[in-house]
Amino acid sequence: MTSTMAETVAARTAASRAGISPWLTFAVRRGGQFILSLWVLITAAFLMIHLVPGDPVRAALGMNAPVELVEARRAALGLDQPLIVQYVNYFAKLFTGNLGVSTITNEPVAHIIATRFPATLQLALLACLLVLLVALPLGVTMAVATRSGRRRGLELTFAIICVVFGAIPEFLLGVGLVYIFAVNLGWFPIAGNDSPLALVLPVIALAVGPIAVFSRIIRVEVLSVLSQDFVRTARAKRLAPRKIYVRHALPNAMTATLTLTGLLLSGMVAGTVLVENIFAWPGLGTMIVQSILSKDYPVVQSIVLIYGIGVLLVNLVIDIVLALLDPRSTIRES
Repeated sequence: MTSTMAETVAARTAASRAGISPWLTFAVRRGGQFILSLWVLITAAFLMIHLVPGDPVRAALGMNAPVELVEARRAALGLDQPLIVQYVNYFAKLFTGNLGVSTITNEPVAHIIATRFPATLQLALLACLLVLLVALPLGVTMAVATRSGRRRGLELTFAIICVVFGAIPEFLLGVGLVYIFAVNLGWFPIAGNDSPLALVLPVIALAVGPIAVFSRIIRVEVLSVLSQDFVRTARAKRLAPRKIYVRHALPNAMTATLTLTGLLLSGMVAGTVLVENIFAWPGLGTMIVQSILSKDYPVVQSIVLIYGIGVLLVNLVIDIVLALLDPRSTIRES
């Protein structure tokens, strides 16, 4: 037994003797990791505006702005105070929902994000739904069709298609979709969100890559499960194929698959920035690019923070779902 395994067993034994629930240990540990990660993220977001070369207020107002205006704006933003005071004030304002004001429009950043966030959330959720609806059945179907070395040609074709589409960047795929289906064929709007049809191309551009990767992962995991003894036993009992694949194979394959799904979904959160700018989607992605170009650093700072929290929440949800699907792993880790 390795030292790590021995420590794990010792920790479980101590927790059991103390009457501590493994689920409580899991919740405390995951909650602590989330809080620590959130603190690091908030600190990084705070330091962002201070690591920018030069004076961010001067950069936002322009080099010809009067000194009095620059100093007044710095005082309004609290940038004339000591760094530790700014840090404490930043934390205090975050917990009250105060994200500061834009250095360009003087509009509250919270209001800017509130008006833009629903569009980004809509795009991300629809893309995630499309990934699940396509990748899950596709991966399971390909695993069943190619198990035990069957249909080598189909397996090779599937692998090539997944590699090709998985390697295409979102912005390149988005440009191609716009050129073919919006400019040439005129089936969908080129940009904006004026109609439900405007959602089709950006959602596809955001989901194609994860579908290609996710379906391959599911196929490999399902193939591994189909070779297990309990599946052979189910076949020997003459259970219906649908019951074998849906009730036995897929749930067992999802435990390992969900671990990688968190990485894919986190990548999709960042991918919305590129896709939104291609399709002029009025979300946080286009707003952060506009803010970077105009050097509106408080807005950039807050949007980066929102994206980071989104990634942390995705990973937290994946951990919880994994624990629910396989409580034994939760007890082992705790």
